[in-house]
Amino acid sequence: VGHCHPDIVKAAHEQNQLLNTNSRYLHDNLVDYAERLSKTLPEKLCIFYFLNSGSEANDLALRLARQYTKHEDVIVLDHAYHGHLTSLIDISPYKFRNLEGQKEWVHVAPVPDTYRGLYREDHEDSVTAYADEVKNIIEHAHKRGRKIAAFFVESLPSVVGQIIPPAGYFQKVAEHVHKAGGVFIADEIQVGFGRVGKHFWAFQLQGEDFIPDIVTMGKPIGNGHPLACVATTKEIAEAFAATGVEYFNTFGGNPVSCAIGLAVLDVIEKEHLQAHATEVGNFLMKTLKEQQIKHPIIGDVRGCGLFIGVDLIKDKAE
Repeated sequence: VGHCHPDIVKAAHEQNQLLNTNSRYLHDNLVDYAERLSKTLPEKLCIFYFLNSGSEANDLALRLARQYTKHEDVIVLDHAYHGHLTSLIDISPYKFRNLEGQKEWVHVAPVPDTYRGLYREDHEDSVTAYADEVKNIIEHAHKRGRKIAAFFVESLPSVVGQIIPPAGYFQKVAEHVHKAGGVFIADEIQVGFGRVGKHFWAFQLQGEDFIPDIVTMGKPIGNGHPLACVATTKEIAEAFAATGVEYFNTFGGNPVSCAIGLAVLDVIEKEHLQAHATEVGNFLMKTLKEQQIKHPIIGDVRGCGLFIGVDLIKDKAE
């Protein structure tokens, strides 16, 4: 919502003057913020865990998925990056390929990229073809006696190259993953909070009939303040609580963080930032496409709201 936004600075300052404590102590801000955040999400996603960073959120999502499914294996997209903790480096091909390599419990699916990927715009049904790649991974894993805990994906893959998955891909993948006893985790850390313009969450681009089992948030949630969140269903949260090992985070959901989170949601609404992302994004896409006509080096211009990718190429045919 902008560097040093006065509303955010004011919310943090005012709460700091009243009380800032660790989250062993209950505070209304946490409940108010959870309720407010829940209004942006499908009803099914009604349990919230607050943390300090996107990496913490993704690590917790992994724990939730494994506890709920009692499975270990994770399917990710090629080139993906989900955070800097050891558990997340393990599910980030972007990182692990330069480190210890791929663990046996990690499975890498091709990116649903219709410009450079396996199945392109001229393919008769790229959605099914890409989803079938996930289905094949699951079948192959089962033959080896492995079980899938989760399909872990950025709602719009960013490090991969600003990819817009074809609509319907998530639904088909979720079908295969659920059938295998796994859950669908949508990482909204880079792309949530209205960045895509027409929707508050990027996973909503796939259609109203698609709801992930777990959603992770970070980065824009606190406008630079360390704040993150995992949203999930009652069923998953209950399975997690059933271990008897409570989830505790010293500063996740503290009064100041929640005051800032509330102020961010206020600013997004008050300043019509979703409409702004749509308008500016459309203008940028339009002008970039005008450049594409003039310059053969621009192979593809794609995007949604203020999530935009420009692909520079050497040869159009190749």
